[in-house]
Amino acid sequence: MKAELMKKFAEYFGEGGDIRAYFAPGRVNLIGEHTDYNGGHVFPCALTIGTYGIARKREDRKLRFLSLNFEKLGILESSLDELKPDKEAGWTNYPKGVMWAFGQKGYEIPAGMDLMLFGNIPNGSGLSSSASVEVLTGYILRDMFGFEVTNTDLALTGQFSENQFNGVNCGIMDQFAIAMGKAGHAIFLDTSDLSYQYAPVELKGAKLVIACSNKKRGLGDSKYNERRSECETALEEIRRVKDIKSLGELSEAEFEECRAAIKDEVRVRRAKHAVYENQRTIRAVEALRNNDIAMFGQLMNESHVSLRDDYEVTGIELDTLVEEAWKIEGVIGSRMTGAGFGGCTVSIVKDEAIPEFMDKVGRAYKEKIGYAADFYAVEIGDGPVTL
Repeated sequence: MKAELMKKFAEYFGEGGDIRAYFAPGRVNLIGEHTDYNGGHVFPCALTIGTYGIARKREDRKLRFLSLNFEKLGILESSLDELKPDKEAGWTNYPKGVMWAFGQKGYEIPAGMDLMLFGNIPNGSGLSSSASVEVLTGYILRDMFGFEVTNTDLALTGQFSENQFNGVNCGIMDQFAIAMGKAGHAIFLDTSDLSYQYAPVELKGAKLVIACSNKKRGLGDSKYNERRSECETALEEIRRVKDIKSLGELSEAEFEECRAAIKDEVRVRRAKHAVYENQRTIRAVEALRNNDIAMFGQLMNESHVSLRDDYEVTGIELDTLVEEAWKIEGVIGSRMTGAGFGGCTVSIVKDEAIPEFMDKVGRAYKEKIGYAADFYAVEIGDGPVTL
């Protein structure tokens, strides 16, 4: 892969100079959805698919971008003096946003670069292609210019750029999972204080299978920001009767005691999901530590039901993938993953059931939705690396 990409880079940008190759993974969240901006726990892992970057420092302030995923667009030119969000700039808003964010945090970038990207994460799938590009860009900037920032800083800078530059009010989970990934492990992260533990994911005789709905979605124009604001309003209402900083602090019993403080039935359901999903995540990690994969799978299923009924972020595509998965013997658990409104599901499937799973769920989905889903049996990988 590296040699191929280096060759392609030279074709577009010319040979010579210090050309370097990098990789940052995508991520999938096993459980703990829409809890990260509510001060709760999440349980994501990095994947072995992700975004490759080939980069070379320039002598001037010019930025030249190329994505092999959008090769028809050719080389898109910009400059370090033009770091502002621009609808016309398309995908380059993600690397440019990180460059801008570095500047905002006091790390002035001294020179431009030529940057070529290639991602083998399905675009718009909900496996965090944008966060992968953000962490990758930060990693490249650190390596190229010697900035003294940690991988946690890379995650926070990526989130800051997504919030402030690209206008998506996302939590920290995606960037953190990608920057801090560890092969064979998921990250049990408390988003209220960024304390985390690595938990080994040993699925003896089973694999993680991602089903991509192929329904395209953009987070910025989805209901994502609306859900976040509903939870913030519910939190304000609860705080009139209980002294808390986030919904993630509440147990189920505590939530039931003060739910009457929330003045709107829709907001009650949104807040209930945030509280109950956080507790499910804590229990799921405990189940994994006890080698109780069946319980982990059951909690995944319950998570999907809550995301469908209380948080209302699934939609017919994701519901079809999950409900068809539940019919297959050998599926230990299945749920939507990511922000929802399209994107992906994640399932734990016994090895011997994987062909049947892909065949039957795929056929039922195409019949009902009218176009095909894509399936990937995935491995848990490391965070960003220099190749």
